[in-house]
Amino acid sequence: MELHRLRYFVTVVEEGSFTRAAARLRLAQPGLSAQIARLERELGQRLLDRTGRAVTPTEVGAAVLPYARAALAAAEAVRDTAAEFAGLLRGRAPSVWFPAPPPSSTSRGSSPTSTRTIRGWRWPSRRAAPRRC
Repeated sequence: MELHRLRYFVTVVEEGSFTRAAARLRLAQPGLSAQIARLERELGQRLLDRTGRAVTPTEVGAAVLPYARAALAAAEAVRDTAAEFAGLLRGRAPSVWFPAPPPSSTSRGSSPTSTRTIRGWRWPSRRAAPRRC
């Protein structure tokens, strides 16, 4: 049993719709439906009632849902614990803030208000040192 299928199942139940669940998960709706069908085949039970546009858990689906949520929470706890130990073993670098130099009238393509932001770092111009946002 794969965790991503459990996550898909929980999301479909929470959203009550394959279309909304697919949008939330950023998946194509047919692919999401196929993954849920694979989970149902693997378990040998229908987990969802598909009536029109509404999707509701079957009796089996309602019984499985808390265990699926618990499995996802346990997997997240495993990731968090491993990440904590990795940080302790490797050490953590402190956040470093770089002061931005004043804008220069001679620098090409920059103005006092032009900035670039890439993954949490901000550069006032091409030549300036980065600083955290």
